Amino acid sequence: MSERSALRSRLETLTREIVKFGAVGGAGVVVNFAVFNLVRHLTELPVVRASIVATVVATVTNYVGYRYFAYRDRDKRGRTRELTLFLLFSVVGLVIENGILYTATYGFDWDSPLQSNVFKFLGIGIATLFRFWSYRTWVFRALPAREAVETAESFLTDDSRLPSGASRK
Repeated sequence: MSERSALRSRLETLTREIVKFGAVGGAGVVVNFAVFNLVRHLTELPVVRASIVATVVATVTNYVGYRYFAYRDRDKRGRTRELTLFLLFSVVGLVIENGILYTATYGFDWDSPLQSNVFKFLGIGIATLFRFWSYRTWVFRALPAREAVETAESFLTDDSRLPSGASRK
């Protein structure tokens, strides 16, 4: 495979991954905003607490989407490790997302429903960049490259590598 076609293949794979991640993330954003605005308007919870509730609900929804849609072809061994790392990085994303909302709300007194939604959206955007990097790097690790597996398999089935007179049975 030439360098150019290898690069093209990697870019196509990354593009598919970004689209799938975006689809799941987009659904998560809808869940996040729906829960945030419902909790904010139907309860007496302060804005940042309402946002944390919404982020937790969206995180649970997103895990299911990432595991069974976006990253279904990734390594499935070690689910406990995967879930632990997912939760760890999700908490960091939650802090990023809600830290921005907290700063806007309590640092600058921008607390109208429109301002809260704008800063929540900004926080989600920044946290999403972190989540994409961390999930694909640490949580949903790629399986070995197909070419490497095929090369290893061909090595195992190549009779020419056996000592003379020997054969596989």
